[in-house]
Amino acid sequence: MPDSRPPRRETVARILDYLPYGHVSEAITSYQKRPLVQAVGEGNFVLMEMTPKEGVVPTVGQRVNLTARDVIERVNRRITYGDLTNSAKLELGYEIQKIVLDNEDRFIRYFNEAGPITTRMHGLELLPGIGKKLMWAILNERKKGPFRSFKDLSERVKGLHNPEKLIAKRIEEELMDDRIKYRVFTAEPKEPRPAETRRRP
Repeated sequence: MPDSRPPRRETVARILDYLPYGHVSEAITSYQKRPLVQAVGEGNFVLMEMTPKEGVVPTVGQRVNLTARDVIERVNRRITYGDLTNSAKLELGYEIQKIVLDNEDRFIRYFNEAGPITTRMHGLELLPGIGKKLMWAILNERKKGPFRSFKDLSERVKGLHNPEKLIAKRIEEELMDDRIKYRVFTAEPKEPRPAETRRRP
């Protein structure tokens, strides 16, 4: 099964939400809070919480270079899907699909190179909506030649519509479930901090 995750740190991200007063749950007055940004990386779809540069107001959907420091001052920490605001969760699917479309060559490779995972399951079946029938249709068609684009794939495999949405949905599923069995497009989840040992009274 091809690994569709670039072996590098995130250098470019897409803004999911801008919190001008930080987290509501923080027990400090609003004027003392620093603005925060929630974003998703373009490389391995790492979810991040960041501090914008002073005086800069990032917009949702904005593409930011993390090494330039012209918009983002620093990346504070890696976060999980559960840490996202409701607005960020709603935006996530749209931004993932944009990333997939903007990197079509990278993701069409999955349809061209995916192989069996077990004797009973193929890597293509990890994509939502692809069962045995569509899987065999894709495999038989790619024997004639690699798929050149999502459009080419859709035209050659009857019944397969909007393949970019299937990839995007799988990516979102991997981000939502840290315990998902097969991780194809996203970075491994961060390891939870060890629980603090409680002192006996």
